[in-house]
Amino acid sequence: MKSTPASAKPAAPLSAGRPAGSGAAFEILAPAAQTVPLVFSSPHSGRDYAPELLAQSRLDPLTLRRSEDSYVDELFAAAPEHGAPLLRALFPRVFVDPNREALELDPAMFSDALPAEANATSPRVAAGLGSIARVVASGEEIYGRKLTRAEAEARLDRYWRPYHTALQELLAGTRRRFGHVLLIDCHSMPSVGGPMERDAGDRRLDFVLGDCHGRSCAPALTDRVEAILKADGFRVERNAPYAGGYVTQHYGRPAEGLHTLQIEVNRALYMDEATYERRPGFAALQRAIGRLIGELARIERTAFAA
Repeated sequence: MKSTPASAKPAAPLSAGRPAGSGAAFEILAPAAQTVPLVFSSPHSGRDYAPELLAQSRLDPLTLRRSEDSYVDELFAAAPEHGAPLLRALFPRVFVDPNREALELDPAMFSDALPAEANATSPRVAAGLGSIARVVASGEEIYGRKLTRAEAEARLDRYWRPYHTALQELLAGTRRRFGHVLLIDCHSMPSVGGPMERDAGDRRLDFVLGDCHGRSCAPALTDRVEAILKADGFRVERNAPYAGGYVTQHYGRPAEGLHTLQIEVNRALYMDEATYERRPGFAALQRAIGRLIGELARIERTAFAA
């Protein structure tokens, strides 16, 4: 397959969910043929800040980006070259977060009652970071008024549900073809723990691998990713401060051949965290992640044993 610059539209077949009355919810950067039991997802790198969000928010656009995993989809853009699809959200996390339960919502944000099945008591809701976030990652309140239940449902229908439908189809198709699948959920993290995080003020290592403390992914697969990154000179931590979000917890079922590993990349490796500009190290990190993907594409079947 011909190599495509990360900033360009992929030459490979492209799929997009196009909800009525809005732009695309997601894109799938796909190889001409899937040749490996790998799927990559980037749920937080979307940067299509719709006028609806900008009109509702009390924050300026730059502040809204504090919750964004900027350019992570570009860092992992080599996936199709190695025979694996990459699903990326186009909508921003601050508008709808696909790494949360659909109804993981804060009742205090809404002017009317939420459905009885809403999960209003999770730690993520308490922190203001449910599927419809109350605050950005640095703690500032997003809205100057209460939202309605109808507004939340419209966002979930237009963005959250199409994204997860696409992810489920990719995982099911891969498992049917290969008998198992490894989902890499791709994220980035601030270089220093934020005020709402348990490692507040601490400087972080280069990568954090989250496998729900061994529950979402076969240990041999997590071991392999850690070894590859360390061999490339990176400092790697497991499950601290991030053990895995909704995607990792929900889709990681090793006993059923579904393995999920969350990878967090330190933003200081590739971008200016204040201006959101790519740093000179961006291309080198992109190549290193490409090498990781290439090594995973050659992993043997025995590594998938739960």
